[in-house]
Amino acid sequence: MQEKISIVSLLPEEISSALNLSPAFRGKQIFKWISKGVQSFDEMTNIDKATRELLKEKATLRTSKVSQVLKDPDGTIKLQITLFDNLAIETVLLTDKEGRKTACVSSQAGCAMGCAFCQTGQLGLARNLTAGEIIEEFFYMEKEAGTLDNIVFMGMGEPMQNLKEIRKALDVLTHKEGRALSSRRITLSTSGLTKGIYDLADNGPGLRLAVSLTTADSELRESLMPVTKGNPLPELKKAIAYYIKKTGKRVTLEAALLSGQNTSEQSAKRMVEFAKGLDVYINLIPWNPVPGLDFKTPSSSECKFFIQYLEKNGLNVNLRTRRGTKIGGACGQLGRTKEKI
Repeated sequence: MQEKISIVSLLPEEISSALNLSPAFRGKQIFKWISKGVQSFDEMTNIDKATRELLKEKATLRTSKVSQVLKDPDGTIKLQITLFDNLAIETVLLTDKEGRKTACVSSQAGCAMGCAFCQTGQLGLARNLTAGEIIEEFFYMEKEAGTLDNIVFMGMGEPMQNLKEIRKALDVLTHKEGRALSSRRITLSTSGLTKGIYDLADNGPGLRLAVSLTTADSELRESLMPVTKGNPLPELKKAIAYYIKKTGKRVTLEAALLSGQNTSEQSAKRMVEFAKGLDVYINLIPWNPVPGLDFKTPSSSECKFFIQYLEKNGLNVNLRTRRGTKIGGACGQLGRTKEKI
């Protein structure tokens, strides 16, 4: 039996070509329906019956399925999605004070980075997601939560290791005749793969970049984030500077604050030194508990001291509100799919 074509990641002309459709505008019509999140070909009411039957025979709109929906009292939603090969990924909805909805999507099943403080990092890497699987995450969340305002590649996995499929997914999601999501509303977060940062700067797409720094102490960062060994802090700073200069965009530096590890005055001083000369915004994230990991969430006084030190040295700083902890949907918790009772 011939495998059906996943058309969710195809552009209008690719849909027409893959299915030998005539007239050619059928591809545009189908693409428009896909961008609205339809889950069956029968929902495409302006497509003739013969073409819909052809689509049912040769194509598919979904290769994955939502296997679990968890909702936190704070409004956070987490979807567990089962892929065609029975691997599981997770996608999270975050809503800010202004009511803007952001989908935190995964780019890989698991993660190879092995960050010591992250649940996903303990899973290891199974594989990269396809562009279609990434797009399906987005549409599943829109079906659950309504129209999304932003998308962030901060879910499971290291996006820089899957740039080809991310680019393809974004070609579809930003297409003017489809979902038309603005690139200004898209953020990619990396653990610090310098090669990927240069690639993104030179070849696009022109989205927002966030770098998970955590600490600017080389020795400590290497113990917490093994990626540091092949991407040392001096080289990472050069890559960030290049991205800023090439794109004209401010970069966000993210730091998971670990009590007694990276919250001291010395840690704050080194972060100030790292940020010197860079157009950056600092996003601090109090560590979210992960079963089996021996770290502690910093106290409010630790956070306050760290913020004040950075601000006194001229940095723009934000302390992220903790959300989704009851459903394992907070930063660093993806991969724990059971709801806390």
